[in-house]
Amino acid sequence: MKALILAGGKGTRFREETITKPKPMVEINKTPMLIHIINHYMHYGIREFVVLAGFKIDYMEEYFSINFEQINKREYKYKDSTVSLLDTGVETMTGGRIKKAIEELELSEFMLTYGDGIADVNIDKLYKFHKSNKLLGTVTAVRPPARFGSLVIEDNIVKQFREKNQADEGWINGGFFVMDGKIGSYIENENTVFEREPLENLAKEGQLGSYMHTGFWQPVDTIREKELLEEQLKKNIFEW
Repeated sequence: MKALILAGGKGTRFREETITKPKPMVEINKTPMLIHIINHYMHYGIREFVVLAGFKIDYMEEYFSINFEQINKREYKYKDSTVSLLDTGVETMTGGRIKKAIEELELSEFMLTYGDGIADVNIDKLYKFHKSNKLLGTVTAVRPPARFGSLVIEDNIVKQFREKNQADEGWINGGFFVMDGKIGSYIENENTVFEREPLENLAKEGQLGSYMHTGFWQPVDTIREKELLEEQLKKNIFEW
């Protein structure tokens, strides 16, 4: 099975790093996030990767050409896996990138995630959950990392100050999808945002499963989040 990684956006919320490179190529402890994500999937036996590239695809090409064996144009050998770069355009929305991959690669089933975050999702359990539900799609639901502490105030006096934890937040889309190729019909064109009509309609039809992940999950949109992730990786908390 192929794993698709969304990596074509401009990363405008992280301009400190993304002026010169795509956000998935931002280095976490000297290794691009994209490679960390690939290593994660490889730990669970996934061996074919398609990077849905666009913005600064030339940066990715140069990196892969220097560091890995090139098999074909924009196709590289990484350890015992293959990584392909699919140019999905600079301005294309997430849905359009996915639709292009489904059509060009004739995908009947695939894994999908975002290229700007790292988690310890058990891919085997995710896939078994997806297959047991027999739905068109499964999304990994996570609780976002708590960003702020909270105050308990009475009569303008702070009675309690506490750190906010993840359990205080609602469930959100954490990426790490498993999808049937039929979801391509839910995507109208290159301007379609995958997280809007396609996922909304799948949910309305009862065709979107939710794999609840309570473990580690960290997006990277700021320097502070990058530093937090680097601290976690130094603790060797992951199996891969």
